[in-house]
Amino acid sequence: MHTKSKPFTSWEEAVRWLRDQPEQQELVHDAYYDDPLISAADRYWKSEEWQAVRERLTSTGMALDVGAGRGIASYALAREGFTVTALEPDESDLVGAGAIRALARETALPITVVQEFSERLPFEDASFDLVFARAVLHHTQDLTKACKEFARVLRPGGQLIAIREHVITKLEDKEKFFELHPLHHLYGGENAFKLSEYKGALLNSGLHIQNVLDPLSSPVNYAPRSLSSLQDEIAQRIGARIPGARGVVTMLLSLAPVWYCARHVLSAFDHRPGRHYSFVAIKGK
Repeated sequence: MHTKSKPFTSWEEAVRWLRDQPEQQELVHDAYYDDPLISAADRYWKSEEWQAVRERLTSTGMALDVGAGRGIASYALAREGFTVTALEPDESDLVGAGAIRALARETALPITVVQEFSERLPFEDASFDLVFARAVLHHTQDLTKACKEFARVLRPGGQLIAIREHVITKLEDKEKFFELHPLHHLYGGENAFKLSEYKGALLNSGLHIQNVLDPLSSPVNYAPRSLSSLQDEIAQRIGARIPGARGVVTMLLSLAPVWYCARHVLSAFDHRPGRHYSFVAIKGK
């Protein structure tokens, strides 16, 4: 693990500092750390990322939002008709349980906050129809134990949707990922696993994996970029190597059949440390 000293002793301190830096306002906005919180949460609910999540929801009912942070996903789930339990160990009024409680009061949405960690869920077996985890699995201290807890509290036929998980190809890539991550140097806490480790933990928990979304297949992984900006970024990189190719490549990638093939090829050769993958799994009936 990364052992260099960090300038802040809590995530709240790091985010408060980040919000005061004029050059970091785009990052603050994209990470939904801006205020008022209700506006940030509503922006997330209306985002392309959430629209892609919504398409994969198979029911309403009781939802557990693990590692809920400020509560933006809890808000989105409640707006979709779920009764939400937000699991968040940090008590912070800015980036933790305090912020979620304030959001729930302001919106009068059915959101209850529980302060605990993913590896020891204080809930009865088969309590939830959905477990939702946004950028959570890579933070767990024990990935397999957390996945087993998620499976335990799911009802038969219930879903686990875990999105935006950092993936590395080999263990040596982890230090490079820490260096590249825009926030890890502030407080630490970031981590990444190999794709096989995520899959193994889910399968060992008794869940059935329905979908594994690669970095280029869905806005859940490449947000806040749009599809067109992502395609233009790829064309720009190709154009840097092949003069004059950018315009042609941009045009070709905008064609659905070409993009379908291209993203599969590109994902197969994508070894960026910390690239995003997402997982949809169900508990057997």
